[in-house]
Amino acid sequence: MVSNIDKQGKVHINHYPGHMAKTKRLIKENIKLIDLVYEVIDARMPYSSKLIDSDEIIGHKPRIIIMTKYDLCDKEETSKWIKYYENKGYPVLPMSLEGNTNLKPLIDLTSDIMQKLNQKRVENGLKERKIRVLVLGIPNVGKSTLINRLAGKKVVNIGNKPGVTKNLSWIRVNKDIELLDSPGVLWPKLEESSAFNLATFTAIKEEVLPLFEVAVYILKALEKYYPAVLKKRYIESLNEDIMETFKEIGLKRGCLFKGGEVDIDKTISLIINDVKNGYIKGVTFDRYDNGKRNI
Repeated sequence: MVSNIDKQGKVHINHYPGHMAKTKRLIKENIKLIDLVYEVIDARMPYSSKLIDSDEIIGHKPRIIIMTKYDLCDKEETSKWIKYYENKGYPVLPMSLEGNTNLKPLIDLTSDIMQKLNQKRVENGLKERKIRVLVLGIPNVGKSTLINRLAGKKVVNIGNKPGVTKNLSWIRVNKDIELLDSPGVLWPKLEESSAFNLATFTAIKEEVLPLFEVAVYILKALEKYYPAVLKKRYIESLNEDIMETFKEIGLKRGCLFKGGEVDIDKTISLIINDVKNGYIKGVTFDRYDNGKRNI
């Protein structure tokens, strides 16, 4: 992990693989072909998972913000962020991508936007055509799952980890919509607080931040905002000695060596995987405070 402290005393994590810079460059080169952007963010971290430099990448193209994993978030807290982005002029659609996803609101909104664009084309003496949509977002927020749902079949690979999509690729969803799928991208310097959120919800690779610190972050966030979840899943309250906390959780959840001693590494993995696999639900780690993340 490489980090530095800015003039305001904020710690930043440097994590910006070369392929992300290449992806942004390729998007900028192809943006003239795009009519609309689906900007995909995670409903459990509506601030941390939104690209801070998305305007620089897509310019003034119209966009729809799609909040995925809505079934896993704290809907009351996330609703504050939905209003926040709507007040900025963005249409926002919360979506649960598992099971029978209702895609009609997204299709209808896309069609309305395309109708207006095609009307302008006709007025300029051009023919109507299908809409070209860029799917943009950070790693592992559900872009590939969304595309597969729209296509009604598996057209791109998915995985519960960052870095599954490698290249830009055009995908025809139906006779009216063509998507440009893009690999997940980040920005060069991540605020420490946002970096821990991204690590918590597996938007950055596990080796970027120490797993021990990520697990501690999860437990402290649960204790502060979701004590009932902490109590039900792990322990009633955290011990001042965090190692004792891990031992209590490991003992309760059966993370033991053969001799009965608690396996701390296994306990840490359990906590992280509980979030990763959606066993911990109803949580939003970005708290709304006048449009700023606060946790």
